[in-house]
Amino acid sequence: MRRLLLAAATLAIAIPLFASDASAPKSTGAPVPLLWKVSDKDNTVYLLGSFHMLTKDDYPLSKDVDAAYADAEEVVFELAPEEMLSKDLGMAMGQAAIRTDGTTLNDELPPAQRARLAQWLQDNEATLRQMGVQPAMFQMVDAWYASLLVTIAEARAAGFDSELGLDAHLGKQATADGKRTSGLEGGMKQLAMFENMDRQVQLQLMAESFDETDGGKAALERLHAQWRSGDVDQLWKKLGVEFRDEYPALYKTINSDRNAAWVPLLRKRLDTPGTDDTLVVVGALHLLGKDGVVERMKAQGYTVERVCSACAKR
Repeated sequence: MRRLLLAAATLAIAIPLFASDASAPKSTGAPVPLLWKVSDKDNTVYLLGSFHMLTKDDYPLSKDVDAAYADAEEVVFELAPEEMLSKDLGMAMGQAAIRTDGTTLNDELPPAQRARLAQWLQDNEATLRQMGVQPAMFQMVDAWYASLLVTIAEARAAGFDSELGLDAHLGKQATADGKRTSGLEGGMKQLAMFENMDRQVQLQLMAESFDETDGGKAALERLHAQWRSGDVDQLWKKLGVEFRDEYPALYKTINSDRNAAWVPLLRKRLDTPGTDDTLVVVGALHLLGKDGVVERMKAQGYTVERVCSACAKR
């Protein structure tokens, strides 16, 4: 039941976090990449599915990713690195979530959820303070932001770190290497998706953030394991299908509409004369399913193949 919240939490826009010192799930070997090569007669666009919160054990990356990165003259992200890593954007997100109608979060929550929130705040006070978040702040913000804070705090306590996310890592690397970088969209567009979220959906997010049968840490660890294994079918089933079926309108806004908007931008890179290649790094969900960028590029007539050396060994 946490698929929607995890999908939202894995947008490239992130609440700034300090590095985690918690023990993370131990991983062995490089993650099997969600990497595809889209080609026309003279150049290539590589599509790489990101996980926006990772651990130090997820590095080094696969040689397939290293090769795609080396081949690319430009690296493109959902947000340009200078915006993705900007503290100003995180602050704007927090400001946008502030209530202005004189109500508190508790005013919207049923008694059982109020009690659950109070207990969670007590249990996680140390983690929140390390993040620079005062427990009292929860009463001042909308439910969507409070839900994200819960999920991200749990991720941090489990050892995941947004600064180690694949897009953040490659953004820093590309900047250091002097590669051209850019974004498919701006941070304010991502922020608007949260701000315009239906109030009832926000309350569902809040309820799901305390779902003890599928808690945030357990759900995130399972999703992370599926991402590491490069298991396209399982990842789509657990992240995409339930999100699409339970929240069709929001799925359209967060996923399929954005995928459709990105395809012409990717086509332009392939159709423009020249031999420059591009590595495109976006949240893994955007590459999966019939609505995903991979299938949409196939439908445009391009040659599309998965790049996965590890898959051939299975």
